[in-house]
Amino acid sequence: MTEEVIAEKPINREQPFSIEVAERVRRLPPYLFAQINRLLYEKRRAGADVIDLGMGNPSDPPEDLIVDKLVEAARDPKNHGYSEATGLLNLRREVASKYLKQHGVRLDPQSEVLVCLGSKDGFSHLCLALMGPGDTAIVPAPSYPAHAYAVALASANEILLEVADPATFLSNVAYTCEHLYPRPKVVVVNFPHNPTTTTVEPEFYVDLVKLAKRHGFMVVSDLAYADVTFDGYRNPSFLAAPGASEVGVELTTMSKGYNMAGWRVGFCAGNAEMIRALATIKTYYDYGMFQPIQIAAIMALRHADAAVEAQSAVYQARRDVLCAGLERLGWPIERPRATMFVWAKIPPRWAERMNSFDFAMKLLREGDVAVSPGASFGPAGEGYVRLALVENENRLRQAVRQIGRCLEKE
Repeated sequence: MTEEVIAEKPINREQPFSIEVAERVRRLPPYLFAQINRLLYEKRRAGADVIDLGMGNPSDPPEDLIVDKLVEAARDPKNHGYSEATGLLNLRREVASKYLKQHGVRLDPQSEVLVCLGSKDGFSHLCLALMGPGDTAIVPAPSYPAHAYAVALASANEILLEVADPATFLSNVAYTCEHLYPRPKVVVVNFPHNPTTTTVEPEFYVDLVKLAKRHGFMVVSDLAYADVTFDGYRNPSFLAAPGASEVGVELTTMSKGYNMAGWRVGFCAGNAEMIRALATIKTYYDYGMFQPIQIAAIMALRHADAAVEAQSAVYQARRDVLCAGLERLGWPIERPRATMFVWAKIPPRWAERMNSFDFAMKLLREGDVAVSPGASFGPAGEGYVRLALVENENRLRQAVRQIGRCLEKE
């Protein structure tokens, strides 16, 4: 019997392999900071002393007692294995204790508190736990990028509602729920707000909970700037509103007040069912934070209250230096009551000629000062720039001088 010879199809080794990314990635817009970061890097390589007020990256160190505890815990061999996926129970107890002390809110650390790798991690994974294709979330505008794009990465849709006036925001939430079908599944709030620094009073959350119960949406409150408030203002917690834990959760972080940004320590607290859903997602994506970091975080929550207050005062002093300096340049500024940012409307004579990205590039190119263009937070941010209070007072005074020389050139 004659064997049939099957010729192999020749392989075309010249044809490039095609990579096709997921639709959720294609939905993400270009990163607007890329060009600014590239110019900043090039300037610094050339020896320029660029003052970077673009990123909200705390430049002050944590308290020594926190670092010392981290080192001590890291030397213990028992602390180098996998940790609990939801966080050490003692750390969750400290979070519950802080909520009770600061906001009068009682939480069950077993079922109503979860430890996240930063609040951004918690928010992003929570979107995956709560939403999918066909679902909709209401997001404040201008938007901290993770608030809008974590929704997109969960294959859900976002509706952006302007947040400069909190009462109008609530009215627009109600109108959207009454006229959109299917109704929004989640409403995201973020006060004190990044980037606009908008703040609210406790009554805002009382009304929000009533709306949530009436229209059947869940609430996700991002309280990232809880520890950075000025002029005697104290931000309320969403969870302090009557019935809040029935409809939502709140995210907090140790990045700002405790100067632990790179440590990635955050928390999600509130509705037990939402916490359970987030824990399920996190079990598949990661498995617990490095235990010495959690032990050091316990020490911080127990003993660093005075340091948090002092750090808030540092940011307030920096705010006053920067705002007073810009006002002397003829740049009217609304001083924030919270956050580590100043949200500044571009002066009219420049706003008439250029958008926020071009204005930010001008300050960097000609003034050696980096700021965040408002458009990087969505269309509602156009016409503004955000300046981070991450440099010391002398450096901020120098930044004002450099901005002044830059704006005087024309």
